Amino acid sequence: MGAVILWIVAAGVELAVIIALGVLLIVSSRKLKSTRSALERALSESPRRRRRGLVPLAIKTTFSAADSLINKGFGATVRNSVEDLAGWARVERPDLARMTANGDIVVMFSDIEGSTARNQELGDRGWMKLLEKHNRLISKQVGEHGGHVVKNQGDGFMIAFSDPAQAVRCGICVQEALAENPDRWDQIRVRMGVHVGRSVRRGDDIFGLNVAMAARVANQAEGGEILVSETVREAIGTAHDISLGTPREVELKGMKGSHQLFPVALPAADVVRQLN
Repeated sequence: MGAVILWIVAAGVELAVIIALGVLLIVSSRKLKSTRSALERALSESPRRRRRGLVPLAIKTTFSAADSLINKGFGATVRNSVEDLAGWARVERPDLARMTANGDIVVMFSDIEGSTARNQELGDRGWMKLLEKHNRLISKQVGEHGGHVVKNQGDGFMIAFSDPAQAVRCGICVQEALAENPDRWDQIRVRMGVHVGRSVRRGDDIFGLNVAMAARVANQAEGGEILVSETVREAIGTAHDISLGTPREVELKGMKGSHQLFPVALPAADVVRQLN
């Protein structure tokens, strides 16, 4: 009789625990649903609230980052390339033409050569510290040369300028800073490509063509090198402080025919250190 009573008590306790867990699960699910609904309303409630302010942008950025971390893992999230940025631009189509009156937009892409291997070498924490320094350097030089960071993903940058010479000078300053003290930058080598095109506008096919061209130019560059397209070379012809090296003729993915790309002449690393 006593055993039966104990069994009944144990069964009752187990049932109570199951019911409590069920209630907790239902409450948590409802709270999560409520929170998700609130976020969705914050993004789409009214025309005024749909403006791209800081709060909606922060929410969108947070969800994008979380999705990337969940689906790709931490390492993949910080290993974005020029192609990633060019693909993003094809979808988002930023309205770059607002920067100038005549619609001539200079697009620069940059990234770190061998970033995946360097990430593995330094580990995620060391790589993130290096990225923060690298990204501050790029952003600082872009601001000082009148440019605008259109998009930054990991070690990759898509940047817009209104002046081709200023875009090239920005790249030179970045490369000189890296060459001045390579140990401080863990010996990273940044590759850059610059192209200028007309009427780079949202929803216009020529937008995609010119952005894709800039990405292809950057992909041809080696670490520590700045490559410019022929249209950039023509645009900076009168800039006395910029010198270009011997052109190389290449075929670019998705582009008809062959194209001449020009490397920007950079001072040797030891010369940079002496100048500074």
